[in-house]
Amino acid sequence: MDFGISTEMRSFDSLLFSASRALCSPIALFIQIQGFFICLMLALGWVLASYVRNKEIKKMKESMKSGNHFAFLCYDINELEHAIQVKLPRVSVVMPLKGFGEHNLHNWRSQITTLYGGPVEFLFVVESVEDRAYLAVSQLLKSYQDHVDAKIVVAGHSTTCSQKIHNQLVGVENMHKESKYVLFLDDDVRLHPGSIGALTAEMIKNPDIFIQTGYPLDLPSGSLGSYCIYEYHMPCSMGFATGGRTFFLWGGCMMMHADDFRTNRHNVVSDLKDGGYSDDMTLAAIAGAHKRLITSPPVAVFPHPLGSDLNFGRYWNYLRKQTFVLESYATKINWVMNRALFSVHCYLSWGFVTPFVMSGIHLAAALRLHSNGYPFDEAVLPSTGLLLAGCLATCTTIELLSMWNLTRIEVQLCNLLSPEAPPLSLASYNWCLVFIALLVDNFLYPISAFRSHFSQSINWSGIRYHLKDGKISKIDRSKDKGPKFTDLGGKHLYGKKGAQNNSSFLVSLSRTLAHWRQPKKYDV
Repeated sequence: MDFGISTEMRSFDSLLFSASRALCSPIALFIQIQGFFICLMLALGWVLASYVRNKEIKKMKESMKSGNHFAFLCYDINELEHAIQVKLPRVSVVMPLKGFGEHNLHNWRSQITTLYGGPVEFLFVVESVEDRAYLAVSQLLKSYQDHVDAKIVVAGHSTTCSQKIHNQLVGVENMHKESKYVLFLDDDVRLHPGSIGALTAEMIKNPDIFIQTGYPLDLPSGSLGSYCIYEYHMPCSMGFATGGRTFFLWGGCMMMHADDFRTNRHNVVSDLKDGGYSDDMTLAAIAGAHKRLITSPPVAVFPHPLGSDLNFGRYWNYLRKQTFVLESYATKINWVMNRALFSVHCYLSWGFVTPFVMSGIHLAAALRLHSNGYPFDEAVLPSTGLLLAGCLATCTTIELLSMWNLTRIEVQLCNLLSPEAPPLSLASYNWCLVFIALLVDNFLYPISAFRSHFSQSINWSGIRYHLKDGKISKIDRSKDKGPKFTDLGGKHLYGKKGAQNNSSFLVSLSRTLAHWRQPKKYDV
């Protein structure tokens, strides 16, 4: 033994060894083994999701080998005949907008340049003409005015529900009277040329479908915050890679029957308008209460580039909004389900992180034992600790490989679905940051969830919503107190009154247009 070690360091070593021994107790073993199972269950979920997505890739490639070079639109090339295309139903695409950011023009362009063969209209809905999105969309639509049926709708301020839901409902009120389906899209959704056609085909094939949805493939910008958002979405993506029926719903892409809104079927409009905060949670609750079908086609995965300046603070704001939706509910059953999700997610999140803390203590104790020449003694430092740390490292490696494989397959699928676009690549993903994000996001989720539970209010894009009994009871608007940017895209939220005369914004817009025309690694 090295007798040159100070008394303080000996005390520290003794404490470290005692902690390592304590973490080999039965309850500690249970916690660590539970962590192994959480890692492996995540890995299994991603393997199954990979299977569903990869099956679609093989199907598409087989169709292409058979001579169908339009397999990214449909597998049966005969369906592209004019006689069939002219009979396709009318679709109204409603896009609630808020602010203007670096990726919006790419996203909007991908939406309005769809290759859907039937009649389609695009409704860009803004809160007011002061919204920076208003001028940006106006400029964009001018260049497509002879090619697409699109218009901007000014919705005004919401008073009884979230601004997004208000914009959606105003968009529905302004849709074409002959529209059979309505597709709600977020402005950060980047569509493939055949996305609207694929969603519509499924609705035609199965009229019992209540809602069709999809899910984003996050493209991290390089910051830890962007990787935390990528990691947050990846476990959720399992529920959307079913190839059919699902119980999950993403508000960024929802196709529904237009008549459900015209007739207020299942009180769809009433429940959304009457204190609705989250569109997808409210509609999912309605679907569950009335045993209606939600599906997610395997091709409904959309590239989602995150803002290049997405910092950790904006990630935290985004996480707060995600946990806050569990505080909103429409029915008692919905409340019970949200409480169950709240409890399970918090338990699993910290159940995932805790074994890493324990393994860190085991490894630190082993390093101190080795570096200071202490004799190895099971009574001082059981080898069980190192064995547990090794098992955790193995399970984590399997989990990361499974996540990498699903991301690889979804990147490949997106490239096949958008053959005209510069290909996406896995080369830009930093897997060390992915691992760190796994720990950070799962550690912070319960903190965010509890804060949301006790605060019962949230600032969403400069508007503060207060909940009471699961519904919005009060709306505060203050541009000075709210954020100037949104969370994911780093969008500017507000212009100035008379924004058309704001030369600095026009310069910014022209620069963005120039930037838009330059192919980037994330452009699709």
